[in-house]
Amino acid sequence: MAPVKPSGQYDFDLLVIGGGSGGLACAKEASSFGKQVVVLDFVIPSEKGTTWGIGGTCVNVGCIPKKLMHQASLLGESIQEARSYGWNIPDPISFNWESLVEAVQNHIKSVNWVTRVQLRDKKIEYVNGHGVFEDAHTVVAKMKNGKERRITAKDIVIAVGGRPRYPDFPGCKEYCITSDDLFSLPTSPGNTLVIGAGYIGLECAGFLKGLGYESTVMVRSMLLRGFDRGMVNLVQAEMEDKGVKFLIGKIPVKVSKQPNGKLLVEWKGDDGIGQGEFDTVLVATGRKALSEELNPSAAGLQVHPESFKFITNAEQTNIPNIYAVGDVLHERPELTPVAIQAGKLLAGRLYNGIQEQMDYDNVATTVFSPLEYGCVGLTEEDAINRYTENEIEVYHAYYKPTEFFIPQKNVKHCYLKVITLLKAPQKVLGMHFIGPQAGEVIQGYAAAIKAGLTYQHLKDTVGIHPTVSEEFTRVAITKRSGDDPTPQSCCS
Repeated sequence: MAPVKPSGQYDFDLLVIGGGSGGLACAKEASSFGKQVVVLDFVIPSEKGTTWGIGGTCVNVGCIPKKLMHQASLLGESIQEARSYGWNIPDPISFNWESLVEAVQNHIKSVNWVTRVQLRDKKIEYVNGHGVFEDAHTVVAKMKNGKERRITAKDIVIAVGGRPRYPDFPGCKEYCITSDDLFSLPTSPGNTLVIGAGYIGLECAGFLKGLGYESTVMVRSMLLRGFDRGMVNLVQAEMEDKGVKFLIGKIPVKVSKQPNGKLLVEWKGDDGIGQGEFDTVLVATGRKALSEELNPSAAGLQVHPESFKFITNAEQTNIPNIYAVGDVLHERPELTPVAIQAGKLLAGRLYNGIQEQMDYDNVATTVFSPLEYGCVGLTEEDAINRYTENEIEVYHAYYKPTEFFIPQKNVKHCYLKVITLLKAPQKVLGMHFIGPQAGEVIQGYAAAIKAGLTYQHLKDTVGIHPTVSEEFTRVAITKRSGDDPTPQSCCS
């Protein structure tokens, strides 16, 4: 449907602040319903001066470049394994960081270009300006050249996402980089210290090691907070086996540049102080929402006092005509597909009369560690807290991927668990999987959980053999039984 000029006192029907996945999805959906839409997007350079085009974190400095570098790491491992399968591979093989960065950046730029074309084709106006609220219907866009444009709209959607958070210690901003900088780093990172052990930190440490660089992870307390602890322990063990080092219970206190160009990192922990030299220090200690940059109080907007994110009801803020999607929402998953789905549904409710709301439960996700970890639903800890240990059943199994046998790859961390209610038909509460292609494996089971998956359904399903996904249809040993969950063969 072609956009119709809005009637009344506003310039646009919908103004979207933020050109990331969620904001763009909402804008394009609203445009399809004939609404006049404008998108504001502006990237403030990182501390190292890194900037990028439209598309948001995922496209430019998140999911996409991360997955491509993870794939590059896996390919290096596959080349080595190919010898076992009869391939004659010259020795030594070599890797070029600059070539990878160029290929990744070329792909990102192509996505930026396609996004601009899509907006033009849908007659959505794109403004490369930093939006700041003047009132509940007015946003002032501040351009790079210093000019300003005042824009009014009936409805406003905030989709500005977040940026990496810098810890407060001397030398951090001067010498450390973040994920905003890594994927376009012009020279190889070399020996890298990753400060932080969320999924971003672990993924970066994992693919850097796979690309041939030494990597060390410094973590204050626990890895992958919020994930199933048993699965996390296996992820850590696998990474250690791959050669990633961990500094557990350590806090950085200072980074300084040495005469030899190296970065000297000093830290403290329960066992005293320590230090080490690195070529690169990557900070991955969480992200902060960009809500404060919008001057939200000018529009009467309220934010959570600790997270500074918006508390919404069906994505609606405390101001009736202002909505928010994506990483600026308090206590919602910070995942690209979540923002996209929420943005599309919001536009449908606003402009097409639908009633469907975003379902934030049972959202699947994957940590792209060297051996991937995919999950959906409750962790074992959360299931126990919600239902008590006596009311749940945990089925679990180690398994042996067929493709691991010939190169004699380590299988001891290939593991899965299914968490169910104890009472028949044993509704599935959570599914967790560590192994190759974990994201591809868990996606289908996420749909099944949405449809009311039970353990009986899994038991009644005939798996595709030989695949790793079939292991979910064969799992039969419970933790409660105390039986050994290790198979005797690939077909046992």
